[in-house]
Amino acid sequence: MSFSKWIGGALGWSFGGPIGAIIGLAIGSVIDAMANGEGNPLLGERQSSKGRRTTYRTQPRQRPQTQSGDFEVSLLILASVIIKADGVQDQRELDFVRKQFLNMYGKDRANHAFKLFKGISKQNISVRPVCLQIRQMMDHASRLQLIHFLFGIAKADGTVTQDEERQIYTMAGYLGISSKDYTSIKAMFYNSKDNAYKILEVDKNASVDDIKKAYRKMAKKYHPDRVIHLGKEHQAGAEEKFRQVQEAYEQLQKELRF
Repeated sequence: MSFSKWIGGALGWSFGGPIGAIIGLAIGSVIDAMANGEGNPLLGERQSSKGRRTTYRTQPRQRPQTQSGDFEVSLLILASVIIKADGVQDQRELDFVRKQFLNMYGKDRANHAFKLFKGISKQNISVRPVCLQIRQMMDHASRLQLIHFLFGIAKADGTVTQDEERQIYTMAGYLGISSKDYTSIKAMFYNSKDNAYKILEVDKNASVDDIKKAYRKMAKKYHPDRVIHLGKEHQAGAEEKFRQVQEAYEQLQKELRF
């Protein structure tokens, strides 16, 4: 698959708005890098088949179903910000992103993604308008998946720095993620005796009935089927969140003996 076919076929709503502008600049960077004439990574293929491009201002109020490509590009843009959040572009974090994309998408698609990522990472990204576009167009379960992945990137070098955590927190706010959901996902990447309670979004003094109720609620919220529309390539990340919810519940079962 050529770069132009990947771009033309992978994206839906993320063609427009601030994300579209970032993609456009990144594609320009790829074109410069491909000055030898191999391929022509333009967006014409998608435009000709659809006859129009969606823009941020003309997007319908009804939220469309997020395509895998829209999630992929949103992830690349936000990942580029997190990797630079602490002032150091750590190779381990870059390797983590590359590994995850290889596992999710395969070698060919991952290589195309990283051509785009190189162009994105050179830009000074304004986080707020990007996140607001994602919030408007992407379902809640997919946005939770984004936050989980971003913490994974930050933790790839062994530690989530304060600058990285602050940046993810800011993104979560713009994305419309509640403080409880944010704290739940954050707890999955820290070692603390209180993490099981935080993951299940309950107080340390919660009753057994409250814990059971919280587990059922969280299991439903983080069930992999909630992001099945993103494609099987994203099921592993969803299953990881689901597994951590189960482990938190099992830990409390042992500690409280219920």
